[in-house]
Amino acid sequence: QVHLVESGGGLVQAGGSLRLSCAASGPTLARNAMAWFRQAPGKGREFVTTTNWSGSTTSYADSVKGRFTVSRDNAKNTMYLQMNDLKSEDAAVYYCAAKIGMVPASDEFDYEYWGQGTQVTVSS
Repeated sequence: QVHLVESGGGLVQAGGSLRLSCAASGPTLARNAMAWFRQAPGKGREFVTTTNWSGSTTSYADSVKGRFTVSRDNAKNTMYLQMNDLKSEDAAVYYCAAKIGMVPASDEFDYEYWGQGTQVTVSS
């Protein structure tokens, strides 16, 4: 059973940076596509970014392009999300997800495994 745990969330001022981590335990996810999603209060879950196993193929939501960067360290079974120039609209609970397949995807229904989420709060 795959278990995902996010960390690194917190309170940051607008314009600041945070780095989220997603640590996986259980069967290795070295060949699986993974992603970050987020959910703000009163809104549905929103795609942020996805990556293939090597990080050679990535995709970002338009709202975070140029500011967020996804990466993976498969030796540590960990995925990261570097978030720079944070805006108030980035405030949300951030979830990492993993899918059984290798192809990155932006649809949450493609992902079988989810973490519990980490809160990101941006103060203006």
